[in-house]
Amino acid sequence: MKLATLRDGSRDGRLVVVSRDLSRAAPVPQVKTLQDALDDWDAVAPDLELLSAQLNDGRIAGTLAFDPAECLSPLPRAYQWADGSAYVNHVELVRKARGAELPPSFWTDPLMYQGGSDSFLAPHDPIPAASEDYGIDLEAEVAVITGDVMIGTAPDRARTQIRLLMLVNDVSLRNLIPDELAKNFGFFQSKPSSAFSPCAVTPDELGAAWDGARVHLPLVSYLNGVRLGQPNAGVDMIFDFPQLIAHAAKTRPLVAGTIIGSGTVSNKGPDGSPGKPLADGGVGYSCLAEQRTVETLLTGAPKTPYLKFGDEVRIEMFDAAGASIFGAIQQVVRPYP
Repeated sequence: MKLATLRDGSRDGRLVVVSRDLSRAAPVPQVKTLQDALDDWDAVAPDLELLSAQLNDGRIAGTLAFDPAECLSPLPRAYQWADGSAYVNHVELVRKARGAELPPSFWTDPLMYQGGSDSFLAPHDPIPAASEDYGIDLEAEVAVITGDVMIGTAPDRARTQIRLLMLVNDVSLRNLIPDELAKNFGFFQSKPSSAFSPCAVTPDELGAAWDGARVHLPLVSYLNGVRLGQPNAGVDMIFDFPQLIAHAAKTRPLVAGTIIGSGTVSNKGPDGSPGKPLADGGVGYSCLAEQRTVETLLTGAPKTPYLKFGDEVRIEMFDAAGASIFGAIQQVVRPYP
């Protein structure tokens, strides 16, 4: 099933079930918000599944036309948002860009940061920024929403606590990162509010593309209507979602509604190289930092600028038939009002 949160004037919005083709939506009478549903998932999920089946079969009167522009994030605010970096190729490239070496442990122990989860951007809301000089970048990712996860949970058990999946634009301010990380205290100002796809979907909606740990589909990013990248989310993912969840729960429990991100989806080239732009026969990139790094490696300097005010970003994933699964994240970069 597919779930979304519509604007209703409140902070947490109104939960709806969305049809598989993303055309219609039906309000959920049992609970008001997605967090309410996650808090009592075992009891609520069967009713949501029934409502979803009725909606897809056309057996519900008075449904709503589904408009992604009317959506908030599926979870407009969450108890926790922890973003991994499962595609080590991405980490290697962005660290090269700032002259930092990649420690060997990055291939054996997941990298993860705790992001702000109290003010997620709606999927079609602008990306606000104070200055273009911050080095505004998109980062296209996949994320899961968990149920309650006990402290010390192993990956095989963590797998059973994956409730929903979403897409992410984990906005980064690249030019603020080096000075912030030099303080040895992690990201804060360089990681503003993230945006999530209009819909969060249960794993079964992905069919054979979901193996219980990874999504084996391309994640497509566009910049100003031009395709930037389409790396496959199931390829080069060194740490899968159960491993990322277990890593996050190593020293603390995770409450229902915790969001765990994959990190920027990134594929190496067939020969093990960093990968090529789409124009050169590669799968492209899910962020501008990677493209700039490859340009620097090839020519000595980057030629692609970071995002400017007025630039439009679109992130989407399609099934084997070409249908959008989660709906699109579609955002324009704007200065603070």
